[in-house]
Amino acid sequence: MSTNLCPPGPRVGRLEGFLLATLRRDPLNFLMNLASDYGDIAHFRIGSQRVFLLNHPDYIKDALDRYYESFVKGRQDPRRRHFLGEGLLTSEGEFHHRQRRLIQPAFHRQLFARHEAVIMDQGSRVGERWHDGQRVNIVREMKRLTLAITSQLVFNTKTDPEADEISEAMKLVISHFAPFGSPLGSLLAKLPMSRIRRIHAAQATLDGIVRRLIAERRQSGEEQDDILSMLVSVLHNPDTDLQTNDLRIRDEAVTFFLAGFETLSTALAWTWYLLAQNPAVQAELHAEFDTVLGSRMPSLADLPQLRYTKMVFAEAMRMYPPIWVLPRYLINDFAAGCYVMPAGSIVIISQYLMHRDPRYFPDPSRFDPQRWTPEAKARRPRYSYFPFGGGPRGCLGEGLAWTQGLLLIALLAQRWRMKPLPARPMELQLGITLQPKHEIMLQLERR
Repeated sequence: MSTNLCPPGPRVGRLEGFLLATLRRDPLNFLMNLASDYGDIAHFRIGSQRVFLLNHPDYIKDALDRYYESFVKGRQDPRRRHFLGEGLLTSEGEFHHRQRRLIQPAFHRQLFARHEAVIMDQGSRVGERWHDGQRVNIVREMKRLTLAITSQLVFNTKTDPEADEISEAMKLVISHFAPFGSPLGSLLAKLPMSRIRRIHAAQATLDGIVRRLIAERRQSGEEQDDILSMLVSVLHNPDTDLQTNDLRIRDEAVTFFLAGFETLSTALAWTWYLLAQNPAVQAELHAEFDTVLGSRMPSLADLPQLRYTKMVFAEAMRMYPPIWVLPRYLINDFAAGCYVMPAGSIVIISQYLMHRDPRYFPDPSRFDPQRWTPEAKARRPRYSYFPFGGGPRGCLGEGLAWTQGLLLIALLAQRWRMKPLPARPMELQLGITLQPKHEIMLQLERR
């Protein structure tokens, strides 16, 4: 192994400006071409910055799991850190480990005890509001639904009257996050442009809601069965002042709110889109509901029997993973294959690339839930599929996301069939989540 060796990749020099423009304009195709042309480890430079793409399960396992302490992720976007503060998505090192150890037990104990009722209540409202033959923007419908659920689970509050305002504010704030980050991020965030001013106003709206709820919770002294009460309980430190405690609680509450709302709504919208495009799969899904549920509503106790439902959801997140890329910064030298990547480098890992690698998923553009039989899963390496990341920094809410997604699919698809409508060819909008560029309009048919 030699640090003199460098993985293959596009040459620099005159191409540097072209590479940077292409990466910004169409990052997904850039990465796909990079993997196709140069293999499992590729390298390019932008100025003095060295960038490596890892596209093999063994290397991804090392980066996310075995040697995860050689990487940090919070520096890639100063705008994201400004909004999320020192929450679990952005904090690093011992502070992150301590926060995670404090939060994890209470997170599962409190949230899983009540989330079923919240999901069923909010999901039923959507199902009752829909009508036969209705045309719906399924992305917007899922955002409103998951916003209502997440608001109750995090803050124990219903936000129906404010749903449009909060949803638009969250959309604006998220659009400001760059998937790879930029050294210009801090500077751009200070420029007096109208878009930047709107984003700052949206961020202030969301921040104000969270801070108000924290203050109300402290003043009432009432412990409620939600994430905010859990955070107030486990993150209070008598050795620090109240302002510092509230800031820590605010950072984690905003993190949970953002992660729970955005990723789940994206995963569900893609699931409905794929079901509408694949009527045979949708028919098999309905057959499972008829067998397992009959005419009664689903519950948590039914999830182990809804095997095909889980296969459908897993396959949807394979084709369209809500989080499509994981940039990391090396703080120690890191070895992969016969190469050593020096500290200070950027390492890019992409769920989208890995999930569509034909070595592990033949005919990867085909929606096929049978890829998720126990036998098929056993033939694939662990990190060929990782929609929620992995290792010690994997998503803390992964179990909750699966549970919410499966219950909502069962609740709505038990009563409704999704049918496609004529639309423009599918294009992707690449931010921190993988969104459709245009509306996804589906027609509802009552079962």
